[in-house]
Amino acid sequence: MIHVLDKKLLRDFRRLWVQVIAIALVLGCGVAILLASFGMYRALGDTRTAYYERNRFADVFVDARRVPDTLLPELAAIEGIAALEARISGSAILDIPGYSKSAVGRILSLPESGDHILNAPILRSGSYPQRTASDQVLVNEPFAVAHSFRTGDQFYANLNGTKRLLTISGTVLSPEFIYTIGPGGMMPDNETFGIIWMPKRAVAAAFDKTGAFNDLSVKLIPGARTQEVIDAIDTLLDPYGGLGAYDRTRHQSDSFVNAEITQLRSMSTVLPPIFFGISAFLVSMVMGRIVALERSEIGLLKAIGYSDLEISLHYQMLAGLVALTGIAIGWVAGTWLARMLSLSYAEFFHFPFLIFRVSPSTYAISGLLALVTTALGAARSALSAARLAPAVAMQPPAPPRFKRSFIDRLLDHLRLAQTTTMILRSFIRWPVRSALTALGLSCAVASVVAALYINDALDEIVDSAFYQSNRQDAMLLFAQDIPESALQNVKELPGVLSAEGQQFHAATLRNGHRNKTTAIEARPEYTDLSRVIDTSGNVVSVPSGGIVLSTRLAQHLDATIGDDIEVEFLSGRRETFELTVTGIVTQYFGLGAYVDQTYLNQLFRQAPRISVANVLLDESKLDELHAAIKDIPKLTGTIMMTATRRSFQNTIRENIVVMNAVYITIAVLLTIGVAYNGARIQLSERSRELASLRILGFNRAEVSYVLVGESMMLAILAQPLGWLLGALISYAMSSGFSSDLYAIPLVLKPATFSVASLIVLGTSLAAVLLVKRRLDRINLISVMKTRE
Repeated sequence: MIHVLDKKLLRDFRRLWVQVIAIALVLGCGVAILLASFGMYRALGDTRTAYYERNRFADVFVDARRVPDTLLPELAAIEGIAALEARISGSAILDIPGYSKSAVGRILSLPESGDHILNAPILRSGSYPQRTASDQVLVNEPFAVAHSFRTGDQFYANLNGTKRLLTISGTVLSPEFIYTIGPGGMMPDNETFGIIWMPKRAVAAAFDKTGAFNDLSVKLIPGARTQEVIDAIDTLLDPYGGLGAYDRTRHQSDSFVNAEITQLRSMSTVLPPIFFGISAFLVSMVMGRIVALERSEIGLLKAIGYSDLEISLHYQMLAGLVALTGIAIGWVAGTWLARMLSLSYAEFFHFPFLIFRVSPSTYAISGLLALVTTALGAARSALSAARLAPAVAMQPPAPPRFKRSFIDRLLDHLRLAQTTTMILRSFIRWPVRSALTALGLSCAVASVVAALYINDALDEIVDSAFYQSNRQDAMLLFAQDIPESALQNVKELPGVLSAEGQQFHAATLRNGHRNKTTAIEARPEYTDLSRVIDTSGNVVSVPSGGIVLSTRLAQHLDATIGDDIEVEFLSGRRETFELTVTGIVTQYFGLGAYVDQTYLNQLFRQAPRISVANVLLDESKLDELHAAIKDIPKLTGTIMMTATRRSFQNTIRENIVVMNAVYITIAVLLTIGVAYNGARIQLSERSRELASLRILGFNRAEVSYVLVGESMMLAILAQPLGWLLGALISYAMSSGFSSDLYAIPLVLKPATFSVASLIVLGTSLAAVLLVKRRLDRINLISVMKTRE
């Protein structure tokens, strides 16, 4: 047998189902985002961890010029090293049949034993090359897919000046190349860059490394002190051109994956509290009005023997049903969203498998937070219901007492329309409720601003990186520094309109106890194709004898203009110099450090040399250019800036589309929840007033203006605070996304705020107009008979 209060509970829940759904959607968003972000975070984290463990991903990496194999026992004896694997690495220009452009391949040697100690690739198709073969190779699967390669297909590679025909024996995936970026690239481009594994004998012969290696991977024993191991490795490899050992935090692929996972973890801690807080406010509003309308029923229930605890629990249970509805929506939507997004990320990173599981504790925590949120929201109303004495509850509530203030007198002097005065007085007499409603709508505005800000930031990055700083059409990368006079040969290539030289050198910068290993760029004093640009768009010249640092690199080194820093070059004669910081510039990719090219040649005591040629091209002759550069012996790579820009934009925009959809959906649901419930409560509270206006002769439009006008006035008042909150969230996102790899600028345009306001105001109007339909159908006689 159903208890009387249970029947009332179900009846109230059914009667309020629209408001319940509006609140539950907001609450469900918080639950769903918590599940989705934690689900994705755990899925990607667990998948990466399992991938690394199963395929023995190394902990420390180091490149060198040429290290004899006889040094391996001494390296293996370093305390803290569990295993190591040496290999030969090089670069090659690829000539792919049916593909007019040139591609770049990173060549890696396969162990002669056939078994990988570390960084073991997963065979996806075909088989490993025969150990004695000189023309069989493995290629990474994304590169094979981009070119529709199958086992047995062939392509040419310019290996250290010798053009060789290579045959694909199989395709693989490697934990070392989850996020594959070519030399000088900014985003993965599987068409123009691939990883190629060849038998060690063939690679050693091609790059003159027989009996030696230039690439080392190291696995540490648990608890080993990473920095001490790195220092010991550097000491041994320094005479052989070691470029400085580094751990996973500086590994290009792992750094990008880790940045994505960190971003997902941040999202799980920032967004859900906003939804839970607004849900508590909505529950408080609705439950407060229900208690006010059911005073006589509460009095009657108490008169026939129901206790204060039973009355209080009754209203808490009603709030609990709202929470359960929101939890159900959130669990279903969150699980689906987490799985879909995890699969999308796994495909983007080319994981060979996906470990997806949302732990029961995550469901329990999200459900508990939702229940606690609604319980807190309903607590005040439930307690007020329990405190009502039966005799008092059976009588209409005493009319609220208002004192005329200077604001009332000001409104009289303004001689506003009576309906407008009613709207303004409602704000004045219920300031807390009005402020909380406006705050909820402000959060919706902020959500859209945060979503759209990324678009403006992307445009700023593209403009700065590709149109102001790097204005060249292509970059030609050479295996080693060549005389500057070779630029004349570059200018004679088909389609080259102009060419400028540049140098890149790996170096360790030190300022006191702080240090950072990065690439130093040396440019001529006057360049037009590759320039250093400040945030105002001005070209920054690098004076002779000084060094210009990017903002993030300067912060890492704790260096300011005028400081002398120690620069240890890891190439050439590996000398160390003291350079004065003469400028600090903001840039969005990498940790830039710039010196004057003429001055650097003087420091190195060498004739003018270049390692990169920046070129401006005639697009009508691109095919001829690609055909020509495929046969240049010392060329190890090309970067086509148009393709790089397009790849960057496409990759980022894929993520932005998803982010924008999520944030705008959040904003719409927030607005509906706040605006619809606010309008419904206004209608229930002011139904007699509005009916009285109709009886006194006000037409339907004037009466509707009171309801719609009050809601829309609150929505308009919420805009400035929403803009401010959106700017703060955007600033937090900009700061949180900054890393050694890239930075997101804070770019907030007026159009961003305008679009955010239009979305929220439009949604608010639609929600209020739904409530207005109830006002249009109101029965004046029945309303006026309601006892107040």
